[in-house]
Amino acid sequence: MRLERLFRLAENGTTLRTEVAAGVTTFMAMAYIIFVQPAVLSQAGMDFGAVMAATCLSAAAATFVMAFAANYPIALAPGMGENFFFAFTVVLAMGVPWRTALGIVFISGVLFLFLTLVRLRERIVDAVPGSLKNGIAVGIGVFITFIGLTQAGLIVRNNAPLAPIAHAAERDPASLLERLRLFEYAGGAVKLGPLGEPATLLAIFGVLVTAALLVRRVRGAILLGMAATALAGLAAGLVEWRGAVAAPPSLAPTFLQMDWRHALTLGVLPVTLVFLYMDMFDTIGTLIGIGEAGGFMRNGRLPRARQALASDAVGTMIGAALGTSTVTSFVESAAGVEAGGRTGLASVVTGLLFCAAIFFSPIARMIGGGVAVGAADGLFLYPVTAPALIVVGAMMARSVVRIAWDDYAEAIPAFLVVIGIPLTYSIADGLAFGFISYPVLKLAGGRGREVSALVYVLGGIFLLRYLFL
Repeated sequence: MRLERLFRLAENGTTLRTEVAAGVTTFMAMAYIIFVQPAVLSQAGMDFGAVMAATCLSAAAATFVMAFAANYPIALAPGMGENFFFAFTVVLAMGVPWRTALGIVFISGVLFLFLTLVRLRERIVDAVPGSLKNGIAVGIGVFITFIGLTQAGLIVRNNAPLAPIAHAAERDPASLLERLRLFEYAGGAVKLGPLGEPATLLAIFGVLVTAALLVRRVRGAILLGMAATALAGLAAGLVEWRGAVAAPPSLAPTFLQMDWRHALTLGVLPVTLVFLYMDMFDTIGTLIGIGEAGGFMRNGRLPRARQALASDAVGTMIGAALGTSTVTSFVESAAGVEAGGRTGLASVVTGLLFCAAIFFSPIARMIGGGVAVGAADGLFLYPVTAPALIVVGAMMARSVVRIAWDDYAEAIPAFLVVIGIPLTYSIADGLAFGFISYPVLKLAGGRGREVSALVYVLGGIFLLRYLFL
């Protein structure tokens, strides 16, 4: 069988049916990006429909590269975080035209690829200490659960400290921005959401159904849980059937619209380096976390790491050419891994579904497009896919038992990674907690020789980034 030879299904302990289910699960868990990405980038002046098409095509292309070059069930798409940096910081705040920003993203993709070909990124993956690898897996699990809880409306931002700020602004409007900045440091930044919200109740139903199926060890429990939640949403009128097929949007407004002349100037070099930093460490963290969760690591190393790391570099260049921001590995791929995905065949299925989404956008919108909350403008919850993220995060937390808790020089950096990733809402910043504290504590304990030279270098790079922010 050709698929068996290509993806080595038996060798990886999986089947065609399992891989297809895993690929569908991953797609459903990350389908929201099809609509969130154009919503974000359209605020920078880009065409909504063109960005949607670019999102689907770049996600499919990069995921196919991952499938055939690295044979991993890891999907890629334009990354959250990078898209906000692109639209709100680079374009709107700094005044960089979006065509120039696309050129910057393409150049950063070329740099990603170069660093991968010289094996620097692969060396970084291999150099991460075992305790931090396990901490990253747990941290990403907690991060995924936190995303799921917020998308379900179970966790919301606590705006109570804003009340006195708003009242004071009536007397002193000029101080409002400074007071809002100080609010970022207020305690109780999140709180329990309104449990009576219909979409939240649907998400709770989805969590219970999915968990019950897992307890009974039903095959495809995560996918079946999402299907049951979607059907319940349809019956309750929360999920709206909008048909199956729609004409694909035109790619013309963004295709090959990169402005090379301004993207290659020294003035935007810092922006290029920030894109490089964000994608490099987000991807490394994601690959390590999913590698640990899926059992792909061998003696602390990720086989075919160079091919896996090259996927996001190639995807970023393709995405910029099509008209979207940095493409990166998605932590939501963990949903497919926990559903049994072990090979690139699952990624092929996910990539094909991204291609189909261009023509079947109403179905993709029904599953991943979100449910509007009350009369709020632009506020959506994702009750169909959120339960899968909540449950998958719980599964990934099992790596916590492999952290050497009796060795504080290992345990404390790992713990800082575990809490740093979700609390900063950034894999890269969470990694920084670990990479900075690890060599410091080893030196403090007189065990500096246990730390590799590359970890010292990376700790210094992270430290310098924060010192010169």
